Amino acid sequence: MKKIAFITLSLLLAVTFWNCEKDDICVDGTPVTPRLIIEFYDAANPTVLKNVTNLRVEELNTDNGVVFNEDIDETLPARYLSNGNKIAIPLKTFSETSAFEFIFNYGDAAANTDVITFNYTKDDVYISRACGYKTIFNLIDITPTPFPVSGYWIQDIDIMQSNIETEIEVHVKIYF
Repeated sequence: MKKIAFITLSLLLAVTFWNCEKDDICVDGTPVTPRLIIEFYDAANPTVLKNVTNLRVEELNTDNGVVFNEDIDETLPARYLSNGNKIAIPLKTFSETSAFEFIFNYGDAAANTDVITFNYTKDDVYISRACGYKTIFNLIDITPTPFPVSGYWIQDIDIMQSNIETEIEVHVKIYF
């Protein structure tokens, strides 16, 4: 009787392990769809990085701000403000155009808004069954509001790297 119980239990455990599948987990650090990396420079001295002041970037004609400070509560305006010389913004994966309002000195009476449209092609690249696909972009051109015109804060824009495959390199430089 003990022998039959032991054999039954052994068979049950063996069948359980045979039916297990490998876990599909997308490991941290797996490449994901990259964001567009933008650096800001001094228009008067184009080799010098320059910090933006209370920059808010919103998708055009919405109030959807790009999150720059994930550790700040989503109800606070500071979550959507940048005060550095480099930002990363997401491009749309379901379109070949993304338009943003770049609001300099957001929340101030002297706030100044420029609109920039990024035109690109995109390609979905398979990563794995667990992670799915990521989208890589090829930046074709940038259509800004007319500048330099009095009243606009952005003076010039250069595409430095048109292939957007990682977030390691700078893709666009903005001079103001």
